[in-house]
Amino acid sequence: MSFEGHWPGGEERDDAAMMSLSEMAVDVLTTADGREKTAKSHAHAAAWFAARAAGETIPLGEASPPLRPARPARPELLDPREVPKRKPGSPAGRIALLHAVAHIELNAVDLHWDIIARFTDVPFPPGFYDDWVKAADEESKHFNLICDCLESLDSFYGALPAHAGMWRAAEDTVDDLMGRLAVVPMVLEARGLDVTPGMIEIFRRAGVDNAVAALETIYAEEVGHVAYGSKWFHFLCGRHDLDPKEVFHDLVQTYFHGALKPPFNEEKRAEAGLPPDFYWPLADERGAR
Repeated sequence: MSFEGHWPGGEERDDAAMMSLSEMAVDVLTTADGREKTAKSHAHAAAWFAARAAGETIPLGEASPPLRPARPARPELLDPREVPKRKPGSPAGRIALLHAVAHIELNAVDLHWDIIARFTDVPFPPGFYDDWVKAADEESKHFNLICDCLESLDSFYGALPAHAGMWRAAEDTVDDLMGRLAVVPMVLEARGLDVTPGMIEIFRRAGVDNAVAALETIYAEEVGHVAYGSKWFHFLCGRHDLDPKEVFHDLVQTYFHGALKPPFNEEKRAEAGLPPDFYWPLADERGAR
């Protein structure tokens, strides 16, 4: 599939060797090492936006993304119940918290490239791909910022075990784009808006300035990622004449495993296009079970 037929304007690239956008996505997804994965992510995003700025078109193409992305030999991936708990007030606890954030960011890189490659059968305007390529590029930056923080503390990504369930939402929604949009950006990434201010305060109190700066960057940019999810979720609901709030509630109850836990960062959620009547009813229902 290409953008031809639903991509207005622009000239086709006359370059047979140029990767399609889907091939770029799969190139990232099949790269195991985190630093190498994010370097490829940055390079492909730069190529995409350079072409867009020049009025050229990199075709979407078709590719076969893996069910699970390639991962390095370390960290060891454990059942969530088996991941050791550490108090974030200690130096070891702060390293563990940064390691968990790095793991989340690496999964986010793959999630954003996966949504591009996996749903090529759904026609979208070019802005859809602009948004998710930008999100993947920013998540790549976030991963490297947190890895730099870990290394400044004499640690590294892979030094500790990590959560094995991070990719579950992608596997559960492998055939459901609206479910993917509902659960990944509008639930999981929205949760990041709730908890990141508290993490920033932990590192501010400890005087770990580079971690504060990295987390502040993540906090600012994650609002946009949640907004992309909300925007394209509403776009699809409008295309099919569906009520977004009802569909969101149904999809979250189908695919999300666990409660939506308050307190919610209502200001940032609203900035990202998530009104309270989307998430509070789910939190109340889950809490009553």
